[in-house]
Amino acid sequence: MNRPEKVIYTAKVHTTGGRGGSSRSNDGKLDVKLSRPSTSGAGTNPEQLFAAGWSTCYQSAMELVARRMNVALPADHAVDAKVDLGPNGAGYDVAVRLNVSLPDVAPDLAQRLIEATHEVCPYSRATHGNIAVETKLV
Repeated sequence: MNRPEKVIYTAKVHTTGGRGGSSRSNDGKLDVKLSRPSTSGAGTNPEQLFAAGWSTCYQSAMELVARRMNVALPADHAVDAKVDLGPNGAGYDVAVRLNVSLPDVAPDLAQRLIEATHEVCPYSRATHGNIAVETKLV
């Protein structure tokens, strides 16, 4: 089991009402209404929040990896995350697709960056072997 050697931050969020409720962080920086996927509700959903969290974390991890490899990332590098939700037996599963844009980076170097980032990104590490994850250089 992976566990931080030292905790440097703890996110604290209080949720009420499940997919039709709301979530608020203890510092008030996150305050969102929630709604079920594919409905007309005014809020976001956990899959969108997961996609935002993972793509943000992955991109920051890639910046760290690039510094370690002495590679300059283009200013417009980006990560688009797609989180799929669907039934699996009696429960539900998610699968993730990360589309990584690294303009002007040689494809072989870009692929090495993508693979090395999975070894560093906390979301990638936390889900390794538990869900289907695809990465694609776009």
